[in-house]
Amino acid sequence: MIETVPVNTVLRALADPTRRGLFERVASASEITVVELTRGSGVTQGAISQHLKSLKQAGLVTERPEGRNVYYRARPEGLAPLFDWMKHYDAFWRDRFVDLKALLKEIDR
Repeated sequence: MIETVPVNTVLRALADPTRRGLFERVASASEITVVELTRGSGVTQGAISQHLKSLKQAGLVTERPEGRNVYYRARPEGLAPLFDWMKHYDAFWRDRFVDLKALLKEIDR
């Protein structure tokens, strides 16, 4: 069973632009190694590994060791705490979109 991490952990992990970029690269690949993530990133392999550790602790990636390589895969369900937190603001945005729709209709007249 995988425990849900607090939303603060997910937000902290994704607040860093380098980590966010890494998560996007991992998410766009079925699996990817640290070596592949390091290539062309301008960041050292050690730094990439530390960022991946933070993403793993936040529940956003999993790792699968195979020989000398470790393969990383995104865990989209790791974003659940963030989505749950954002649901609290659903009514706010829904009302704003209704207002926007009314405004656009008024402008089109």
